[in-house]
Amino acid sequence: MVIDSSEIGGAGPGRNAGDAMTETVFVLNGPNLNLLGSREPEIYGRESLDDIAAMLVARGAELGLAIDLRQSNHEGHLIDWLHEAGAGGDDARARAVILNPGGLTHTSVALRDAVAAISVPVIEVHLSNPEAREEFRHKSLVGAVCTGSVRGFGAQSYLLALDAAARL
Repeated sequence: MVIDSSEIGGAGPGRNAGDAMTETVFVLNGPNLNLLGSREPEIYGRESLDDIAAMLVARGAELGLAIDLRQSNHEGHLIDWLHEAGAGGDDARARAVILNPGGLTHTSVALRDAVAAISVPVIEVHLSNPEAREEFRHKSLVGAVCTGSVRGFGAQSYLLALDAAARL
């Protein structure tokens, strides 16, 4: 799923109504996040990923940022998208990346290495607070190489991360 402001009444990918180029923030979502809204709502909330996308696009428009939101249940897709977002120098496609790696947070050295390898800031985001959950969720391999982390505020975690990305 890729969402930009043109899908919610905006002027098109990467553009404001005044036709000035906006900067893009990639919002990458890992395994099982396609089930948001129905999967364990007592932990993850009732908002779907589409609901979160709409919130991000609206806030992005206020900040002059385009949102490129993607979700995959496959680790390799997330790694490829990180590479795409953060290619070095003038080839970088994103101002920043907001990354919810889902369960890969605690297990993926490859995803951690992809974050470390790119040239744009990456903000780790989680709907729940992993430190308040099962012990195996307490350590984030990915978070150790991210610029920052926002966790535990439900769907608002994404908006807080977007506000931070706008200020980087």
